[in-house]
Amino acid sequence: MGDARPGRGPTRIIAVANQKGGVGKTTTAINLGAALAGRDRRVLLVDLDPQGNASTGVGVAPEARRVTSYDLLLGEATPREAAHETTVANLLLVPATGDIASADLDLASRPDRVHLLRGALRQPLMAELDLDYVLIDCPPSLNILTVNALVAAQSVLVPLQSEFFALEGLSQLMLTVREVRQSANPSLRIEGVALTMVDRRNNLAQQVEQDARANLGDLVFQTVIPRNVRLSEAPSHAQSVLDYDPASAGATAYRALAAELMSRER
Repeated sequence: MGDARPGRGPTRIIAVANQKGGVGKTTTAINLGAALAGRDRRVLLVDLDPQGNASTGVGVAPEARRVTSYDLLLGEATPREAAHETTVANLLLVPATGDIASADLDLASRPDRVHLLRGALRQPLMAELDLDYVLIDCPPSLNILTVNALVAAQSVLVPLQSEFFALEGLSQLMLTVREVRQSANPSLRIEGVALTMVDRRNNLAQQVEQDARANLGDLVFQTVIPRNVRLSEAPSHAQSVLDYDPASAGATAYRALAAELMSRER
């Protein structure tokens, strides 16, 4: 996994993570995945959140999730067995169910517990899926599942809501990234910080954006994701916003974010 393929670069494994809930993490994972797929990239979305919102948001109903991310994590399913087709061309999903919520307890005694997802996503069998990107939708906490994602990934994309204390909340994730670098994944880097739910008519949102760019510099994507009702509505229709309302501000923003992410390929 990660070897270059003819005409394409190596598969990029990106964890979409923020331990704070409600910041647009799953929305970003779904819509960035759909936008990359729309640019003729093959994308695997791995749902690691016990709520399974990413799975619902791309149209994989709970009763269809017979093989899940927990099966893949535990080595009880191959990547091909775990990857479900979605309604979006070029976008595959490894879904989640509530079973994965017990991971902290189930895996506590395993010495390899933080390396399980890395083994699953970097095994030779992944080549059968011919992927350009793997996006991991992490749970909204710094638990064993998020650590597994950080150990498996090459980089971390951090959605950051434009609200008071946003940067303070980011510091704990950055500390965790540093700890993972020092131990299990020395090459892990920050892919970028994506500002979400931005209303530029709001003074606070403008201040958060200015502070983020002043503190984090080029780590902050130029593209910002606006507060947009279509983004909120799309999951209830089991669609990405790009399918639900392609002309909406939210869809336009995620297409721009995908283009910016691709331009950072190295």
